[in-house]
Amino acid sequence: MPPRGAVRRGALFHGLVLAAGFITGGLLTQVARRFLPPGSTKEFFTTGVTPSVGPLTIDVVILKFALGPVALDVTLLSLFGVVVAYLIARSLF
Repeated sequence: MPPRGAVRRGALFHGLVLAAGFITGGLLTQVARRFLPPGSTKEFFTTGVTPSVGPLTIDVVILKFALGPVALDVTLLSLFGVVVAYLIARSLF
C-alpha cells in the first residue's frame, strides 16, 4: 500500500511531461543557437546527440509506405526542459 497522500501517476502523465519538456527544451536550444554569441558556452549548451531510426518500409498487399527516419536531438537544454516540466507538473498535481 502506498504511503498516505502519495499519488500514482500513469504512463500517459509521464509521456506528456516528457513531450512538454522536450518541446520546451527544443525551443530553448533553438533560441540559444540563434542568439548566443559564438563561443564555448554556445557549443556546450547546444551540442547534442541525435539517435535516429528508419526508414521503416511497411508493405501489405494493397498498400506500401515508409516511415522515417525518426530522429531525436538531445541537448543539455532539452534535458533542462524535461526537468523543469517535471517540477512544474509535480507541483501542480
